[in-house]
Amino acid sequence: MYAYCFYSCSTATPAGTNVSFKMIPTLSRPYQSVRLLNLQEYQSKKLLEDYGCCIQRFIVAGNRAEAESQMNDFNRAHYMVKSQVLAGGRGKGRFIGGRKDLGGVVIANNKKEVLGYVDEMCGKVLVTKQTGKEGLLVKKVLICEAVSIKRETYLAILLDREANCPVVIHSPEGGMDIETVAREKPDLVYKEPIDIIQGMTKTQAMKIAKNLKFTGVCAERAAHEIRCLYELFTAVDATMVEINPLVESEGMQVNGAGLAMATMDIIKLYGATPANFLDVGGTVTEEAVVAAFNIITSDPKVEAILVNIFGGIVNCQLIAKGLIGAFKKLELKEKVEEGTRAKEALQDLKASGLPLITAVDLDEAAKKVVASVKK
Repeated sequence: MYAYCFYSCSTATPAGTNVSFKMIPTLSRPYQSVRLLNLQEYQSKKLLEDYGCCIQRFIVAGNRAEAESQMNDFNRAHYMVKSQVLAGGRGKGRFIGGRKDLGGVVIANNKKEVLGYVDEMCGKVLVTKQTGKEGLLVKKVLICEAVSIKRETYLAILLDREANCPVVIHSPEGGMDIETVAREKPDLVYKEPIDIIQGMTKTQAMKIAKNLKFTGVCAERAAHEIRCLYELFTAVDATMVEINPLVESEGMQVNGAGLAMATMDIIKLYGATPANFLDVGGTVTEEAVVAAFNIITSDPKVEAILVNIFGGIVNCQLIAKGLIGAFKKLELKEKVEEGTRAKEALQDLKASGLPLITAVDLDEAAKKVVASVKK
């Protein structure tokens, strides 16, 4: 039996994320595909997130109460509210019996607007160009952070049966039909074959990132995302993973010495005095995390430790495992605050049973670490 998986994702625009699986059940009829499963946008986002891809924070709700309970610590300047139905054209769709100016994908400027849209969407029938006049019932909505897009690119990893290997098709011009780009600007469509045994190398990922016109830190980040996508491609035995658009957002955050200084500044702001900081670097290992804690705790005056990991190139789950190892090996008693939202890391930390206090952002982490010292 062969599995066929198709992914189409847009994590920063109103366009939906659709994932479908097709199975070829017998060898006697190899060209007949049967659709057995479709995943909603929020489910495919979770799949991408599970493999380390950069996905903006989101919640899923089936009614106002569910949305309101999850919005308490979800503070953003703008939100996207997206009807979860298996059809394209949601943004230009209309609800039967609803406002004529309300589509299935909208931007909300505050939490009050979000909750209002949830009321207007959930339990209503959305008609789009792909649903027919009868439309589809919206049972859930996805609420995510609205991202300001600086530039759109295109990337797809597919199994090329002629080349007998995965091929990464990519273009610095995304957000449109790639066939149109290939026809009108063929020199802007690149193909990078991948050795199925060796896998995608860092050099290949960086080459692809540069073909997409990413530079500097953005190129490193893009290369990391591309390798995560390839890991997903192989892990789920996909024949195609497509991201259109793969975007560069406005005001991309970069970590470095500035992150350490900002962390110390905010600790001082809330009334405590930082003793020092230790930068583990982008190529950190679990062993290095243990060694770092060994250095920090050698000072008997240390009362609390704040761990602030920018979830970019550094693997947050690796840091979490290092923390657990440090606690067990060094028999630490200090409370440790952490400011990452990486779900896998949080799960590992919670499962360890160690005295770890978590936070959703740096501001909250600083407040908690200062409070633990004052106690």
